Parts: sequence; structure tokens; C-alpha cells
Amino acid sequence: MKLQVITRPDIGQRLGLVTDDGFRDLTGTTGARDVGELLAGGSSVSGDDRGELIDPDTAHVLAPIARPGKIICVGLNYHDHCREQGVEPPAYPMLFAKFANAIIHPGEPVMRPRATDKLDLECELAVVIGRRASRVARDQAMGAVFGYTVLNDVTMRDLQREDRQWLRAKGSDGFAPIGPVVVTVDELGEAAGLWMRSSVNGETWQDSSTAEMIFDVPTLVAFVSRTITLEPGDLIATGTPAGVGHFAKPPRYLAAGDVMRVEIEGIGAIETPVVDEPGRTHDHAAAAGVAELLELAR
Repeated sequence: MKLQVITRPDIGQRLGLVTDDGFRDLTGTTGARDVGELLAGGSSVSGDDRGELIDPDTAHVLAPIARPGKIICVGLNYHDHCREQGVEPPAYPMLFAKFANAIIHPGEPVMRPRATDKLDLECELAVVIGRRASRVARDQAMGAVFGYTVLNDVTMRDLQREDRQWLRAKGSDGFAPIGPVVVTVDELGEAAGLWMRSSVNGETWQDSSTAEMIFDVPTLVAFVSRTITLEPGDLIATGTPAGVGHFAKPPRYLAAGDVMRVEIEGIGAIETPVVDEPGRTHDHAAAAGVAELLELAR
């Protein structure tokens, strides 16, 4: 099944099934307005649900989960991404976090902060957790997975280097566009071998597959749950393949007016324009150094 969230002035925000004959409303029967609310409420959905038919072309698509409790991300989880950096694959998953402030809707602009001159994208498969999971074994881990969506792990490469950890670089406002749907696990299984691609203004940057993953979905769910209890609606962003702008030769970065597109086979694509933070000039950028940035923040 494919679950989507839309909004229209006359009906408000609605969660629904994407079917062959259109968008079938589920909010009227479940009370949930997005996938996160559906999972938190313990509601179940089947392909037999047949709510009101809504024309999706008359509505705006929203993020399928607006306020996940946790967004757990995995670094260096693709063999080809390690190769392009000239580093060895990690011995175990490298975890970091984003927060709900990073979530934005498909088509909503990503603001390039004054703090950076090196904004980059990362196409990622995001796992949607469907039930509480604590210390689950790998062979039981898929029972905690509800489905998958697409996530763009937007990153400030200069802050990533200067901070020597990734909170600001990857967790800033609007740095996790997601969508356009959540596809349930019965359709995609362990999401192995899915083609994935990113592009900027129509030019391909990343062109790879989830087959390049170092640690697959059940391994990641089991590993995270050893120390962090996963709850319904949580997301695990599973890493990105080769082709990001930072490791191109020469490096290339995002600028105002660019349009990012990230897409994964079987799920779909989201497009996100880049805009500059108001008042941005080169002098405001991260290259000015931390002291100047602190002064600007006063």
C-alpha cells in the first residue's frame, strides 16, 4: 500500500491510500491526519479500505509524517560512498540524529543559511517504524518496520567539518524533506536492490542502488534497538550512496534557485527548491569563522 497526506482548503489535511482509481480518504474512518498519527493510535489499514475518493491533482502533498519522535540517521552506510571518499567501511553503523524541526513537505523550499557556503544533498531511504522495538534480534527486526519513504539528508559540509560532529550541519531547520508517500513493507520487503537517484536542475548527481548498503534494514533496526527504543512513527535514515556534491571533482554545492530531486524506485520522488536566508551575503557564510557567526547571532 501507498499512504499519502494531502491538504486542500475545503477539506483540510487528509491521510489516504493511493490507489489505481485515486486518493482514498482514511482520515474520516481513522481520525489520523498523517502516518505518524495512524501508527501512534494503533490503527490498521488494509487495501480493502475504501474511503471517499479525492482528486489529488486539486490538493497539495504534505510530508507523510510531520512530527516523528526520532529521526535516527546512519553515516557511511554505502560501499560506493566510502569508495568515493577513500575510507574503509565502518565496522558497525555510525549513528547521528535529526529532529522534527528538520522535516519539511515535498516542494517546500530549503533555506540555505547564512552560516554556510557548502550546502549539499543526500538521497536516502527512510525506514518507518510501525511498532515499539527494544533489543530485537535481526531475524525479528522486520516485524517492527511499517514501511519506507524518501528523505533528503540536506547537509552543510563546511559546518560538518568545522564542528567535528554533525548536529548543526544536518539537523538544522528544513534539512529533512520527506515523501511523497509511505510504501508499506509488504510491497518492498527489506528494500534491497532499489534504484535511487538525485539530481540538481535535471543534472544527475547520485545514481546507485540500496544494494550498495553496508548494513541492511534488519541489521540497522536491530542495532539501533539495542540501546534506543524505537516507537511507532520513528524514522531511520539509512545513509546515502556515492555522488554527493562534496566529493565531486571539482566539488559542487547548492545555490539559491537550484531544484533538488531525490527519488527511489517503488516509492517516488520529491523536488525541493533552494532559497537563501534573507540578508545572506558571502560575508555571512561559515567561511567567516565561528567568532563572526556568534557576532551575527547577537
